[in-house]
Amino acid sequence: MWWCCRWFMPVNILLTFIIGSVLAWILIKITRTPPHLQGLVIGCCSAGNLGNLLLIIVPAVCNESNSPFGDSTVCSSYGMAYASLSMAVGAIYIWTYVYIIMRIYADNSAENTENVSIADSESYTEALLPSSEKSSCHDHSELPETMSEGKVTFMERTFWNFKKFAANTNLKKVFAPATIAAMFGFLIGTISPIRKVIIGDSAPLRVLESSASLLGQASIPCMALIMGSNLLKGLRRSEINVSVIAGIVVVRNFFLPLIGIGIVKAAHHFGLVGSDSLYQFILLLQYALPPAMAIGVMAQLFKAGESECSVIMLWCYVLAAFSLTLWSTFYMWLLG
Repeated sequence: MWWCCRWFMPVNILLTFIIGSVLAWILIKITRTPPHLQGLVIGCCSAGNLGNLLLIIVPAVCNESNSPFGDSTVCSSYGMAYASLSMAVGAIYIWTYVYIIMRIYADNSAENTENVSIADSESYTEALLPSSEKSSCHDHSELPETMSEGKVTFMERTFWNFKKFAANTNLKKVFAPATIAAMFGFLIGTISPIRKVIIGDSAPLRVLESSASLLGQASIPCMALIMGSNLLKGLRRSEINVSVIAGIVVVRNFFLPLIGIGIVKAAHHFGLVGSDSLYQFILLLQYALPPAMAIGVMAQLFKAGESECSVIMLWCYVLAAFSLTLWSTFYMWLLG
């Protein structure tokens, strides 16, 4: 019964990523964002902090004396389950969807910079080489012989493209620890025999659940401290345009929450979401969260907009302290 209509949460999170990406693309066109920052803008607008912030906000709301979500114990239990599901699904989307987008933009920016820097040297070198050596510089040795001659089947081209993609993709970074943990969590939660062995007061291996719970409770304040220390880097100067920062703040704090209200209400109207007000509250909150801190990690991995990312995160989280309070209050009034 708990999973009735809960399938909509992964869809809802995917919609936040897609809608945020569309709004980011519009923002890039309006502000004429430099190419090396376009992937960062898309990442900040599409990926929200679906993990530790919900784990902090939801119990605090449930423990309020005038909470509209009923008994605090039941509310906290279900709320933590919803927040954990949000964190797991969000981690998968962030380290697949956003990671690939930011890598593509970072690679394209690096290639354009290299092409500009070596274009003159290549032309100068070709002018000094004999004609026979010039042709050898532009051969297609890395392609299969049949492809270089123009004789290639669809299967050969598909296999070669897949091989090239696999060679250019660092699977160790795509399958980050958070993604692997989310996958294991789904397996344990959805496969009944495994769940009965690990989860529950009478489970034979319930010590594993207790240990994971203790580590998880300690990780929440640790993540908050790490997040705060990362925001301090945003006090440094950066060359990012103020209009880009303002655009990201408006997208995440105004447009996405408004669109989210329409989506969740429409889903409830068509029976895609049940009448559980706490569940609807978390679905709405997923549109109002500031950018995920994993975006900063990706910016460091790709060395694209590291200082700019710190500035964006600083302003987004400072203003999120006010916007999240306002939106949470409005959502509770709307659902009450």
